Amino acid sequence: MFRFKTIIGPKLHNRKFKNQKTEAAIGAAILNTFTALGMPQTTKIA
Repeated sequence: MFRFKTIIGPKLHNRKFKNQKTEAAIGAAILNTFTALGMPQTTKIA
C-alpha cells in the first residue's frame, strides 16, 4: 500500500464506486508495470 499511495496518491478521486474500482485497477496496473520494469532480466548459464 505504501508504494501505491506514494505513486498514485493517498485517496481515490472519483465519487462513484464503479469509477473508484476502475481507478484502483488502473493504479494497480501502473504499479505492476513499474515493478516489472525494475526487475532484472535473468538468463540461464549452461
